[in-house]
Amino acid sequence: MQIEMTIKGLMVDPVTNVPIVILRDKDGQRVLPIWVGIFEANAIALQIENISTPRPMTHDLLRNVIQDLKASVQKIVVCDLQENTFYALIYLSVNGDTVAIDARPSDAIALALRARAPIFVEDVVIDNAKPVDFSTEKADPDRLHRWLESLDPDDLGKYKM
Repeated sequence: MQIEMTIKGLMVDPVTNVPIVILRDKDGQRVLPIWVGIFEANAIALQIENISTPRPMTHDLLRNVIQDLKASVQKIVVCDLQENTFYALIYLSVNGDTVAIDARPSDAIALALRARAPIFVEDVVIDNAKPVDFSTEKADPDRLHRWLESLDPDDLGKYKM
């Protein structure tokens, strides 16, 4: 069964310093963290913050190509989890037919935001995902606080996160 999700937020894993997209169902009962690359996180953050760029970014280009070919993004689905790797499908409507295209979840989410398409996750993916517990000693609040204090504002500006 597919569960519709929304983006609860973007954060940085305090242990690995890798960006995480947090998906949450409408009732707030189920949450799915997906670790993503910095560039994909930037693309998602730009769209969440409604920041326009002077030239189309890759996901904007993809949306434009889809629209110019008279197709539309119907939905994206995070559909599988194998060996700690998430898989997604982008469902396009093309000339009345539905086409499913394999994608990384981060790219699919960035495209869904731009196309205003819904985001779904297969319930089996949520059930099989490793639970995240940021209360362990590895992610203690003091370490997160020290990491945040050590950030250089100039570095943040490069990524606009």
